[in-house]
Amino acid sequence: MKPITLKNYAESRWVAGEGALAELRSAIDGDVVALTSSQGLDFGGMTRFARETGGPALRKLTFHERAKLLKALADALTARKEELYALSYSTGATKADAWIDVDGGIGTFAVYQGKGRRELPNDTILIDGAVETLSRGGTFQGLHVYTSQQGVAVHINAFNFPVWGMLEKLAPTFLAGMPAIVKPASATAYLTEAAVRIMIEANVLPLGALQLIVGATGDLFDHLTCQDVVSFTGSAQTAAKLKSHPVMAREGVRFIAEQDSLNASILGPDAAPESPEFDLFIKEVAKEMTGKAGQKCTAIRRAFVPARWLDAAQAALIARLEKIAPGDPREEATRMGALVSVSQREDVRAKIAELARDGAIVFGDPVATPVTAKGAFMTPVLLRCEKPWEARAVHDVEAFGPVSTLMPYADAADAITLANRGKGSLVMSVFTHDVNFTRDVVLGAGAFHGRIAFIDRDSAKESTGHGSPMPHMIHGGPGRAGGGEEMGGVRGVTHYMQRTALQGHPRVLSSIVQRYIAGTPTTDSGATHPFRLKFHDLAIGYQLKTKSREITMEDIEHFARFTGDTFYAHLDEEAAAANPLFGGRVAHGYLILSFAAGLFVDPAPGPVLANYGLDNLRFIKPVKPGESIQVALTVKEKTLRKSDQGEVRWDVVVTNAQGEPVAAYDLLTMNAA
Repeated sequence: MKPITLKNYAESRWVAGEGALAELRSAIDGDVVALTSSQGLDFGGMTRFARETGGPALRKLTFHERAKLLKALADALTARKEELYALSYSTGATKADAWIDVDGGIGTFAVYQGKGRRELPNDTILIDGAVETLSRGGTFQGLHVYTSQQGVAVHINAFNFPVWGMLEKLAPTFLAGMPAIVKPASATAYLTEAAVRIMIEANVLPLGALQLIVGATGDLFDHLTCQDVVSFTGSAQTAAKLKSHPVMAREGVRFIAEQDSLNASILGPDAAPESPEFDLFIKEVAKEMTGKAGQKCTAIRRAFVPARWLDAAQAALIARLEKIAPGDPREEATRMGALVSVSQREDVRAKIAELARDGAIVFGDPVATPVTAKGAFMTPVLLRCEKPWEARAVHDVEAFGPVSTLMPYADAADAITLANRGKGSLVMSVFTHDVNFTRDVVLGAGAFHGRIAFIDRDSAKESTGHGSPMPHMIHGGPGRAGGGEEMGGVRGVTHYMQRTALQGHPRVLSSIVQRYIAGTPTTDSGATHPFRLKFHDLAIGYQLKTKSREITMEDIEHFARFTGDTFYAHLDEEAAAANPLFGGRVAHGYLILSFAAGLFVDPAPGPVLANYGLDNLRFIKPVKPGESIQVALTVKEKTLRKSDQGEVRWDVVVTNAQGEPVAAYDLLTMNAA
């Protein structure tokens, strides 16, 4: 097959690189798959185009509009994913490996578009936390907000997941309102380029939102500023080189690193052979060794088991590995494909030689050339290190392939100490049914690991396993893992935004964030009840103050009989009087809520379609028989959900006759637009 000549996508044009073209070879047979170069690109022009064209266009869109872009891109990729599968084989990936890469990436877009619509406002400003009162009278308050960075996100990705690695960065970046320049690893850049073509051809992204470099980055870093973000996945050596670029420190460029690490898995002290957890552990270690031919930043490199079960674990693991032989990834029966390149295989072989100084190879032959001599195939290799406390290489050297080392530990504390010897990792998994051990692990090892997966007989059926980063959860880790974080739901979005502390009068803060803040002047509803107004006609700060209603002893006793809530504080005067919080019988909290609703609800059919919940409910002060309550119902926030429907968040404050708050909450309604 004739090699593909890859092109860069710069300033909304597909541009071929100049000069000598680098050859990208198939992991299966060594044939040239693609030719690539980025020589001749105007990297300064690309950054300016992103900042001056892509950035402003994305920032004009609300979070919800950006979420719609993600959905459209996910749909476009889904429609053409078979094209990506076909290209994936040349990277050495099996169909199952390609599914993780392609469908996993598309799934990340799907998760983020859903979170964007459900968890973020239909606005361009994101509020972080609660309002802080900074003055006695409440006329000077504080609020933290996030706004989009006004630069470009440079994404530098690894070779092992050319689609997912790109999409898991692009999803939060686009949702944050930042344009991106993507630089894939050269070895598998042809697959990334194909995915970018699909997204560009979907014709939904603003100009300048996405650009692609398929070769070297040239002088790109010389053009970065304090508004830019570099998000990197790869080796610690490359990360250190990038971070040391003089522009990074001089301009204060934000740097997010996700580095390869020596991830561990622990078989719990309770997980004896024949237990479900033992079997799950063996299955997972074997899967992590052979999936993507072990070329995963989350793969299990160090497997710790209780010393008394080391032989049993080794035998079980070898028995499982014997059933998994490398083969042509294009064949349906193949469960393990090739490494990405011959040079990568040689690097893995060299690292295995270092690891073998601390232990012995008990399964596999790292120098064998199975399947075909021209391909980058190798067998899984399992090592056994008898003395992990004295070893160095097993805790410092990563063979980025189908390699893992089995090691014993003495007790729970020893297992935790050994896991931490990795000096920081992306993930650790623990196979145990002992909940006391799980807490000890978190307290002892949490600071060294970005994610800890506890897997047992109860969670195994639905667990995504040790090595599957989920878009809902953070992906990253301390120390050797780079000290950065990616994904984590909305947390990942804020990595591409700036948090700013705002201070001022509630009226000023409210106008900025388009949300009612206590202390902001309100608009009296007068004769028009707010439930009579459609979504678009309701203004933030529009307020109804109700008449008052007295709560009688008869009300309290009837409510107790009717609901079955006969708690002593409502019915037993002597016991209630002895309660230091009440000093006598008081009304039910839910009676107060019910009476409050009776005071503000307008019963006739109208724009309010449904009441679907209360948030942040607090009972502040007890109400005694004979006291009256009144309600202030204020439009707090509005979010358009569909073209004809919108969510209205109401600020509800219930007060007594002295004007003191007795209850407060947010009421959510769906209103016709």
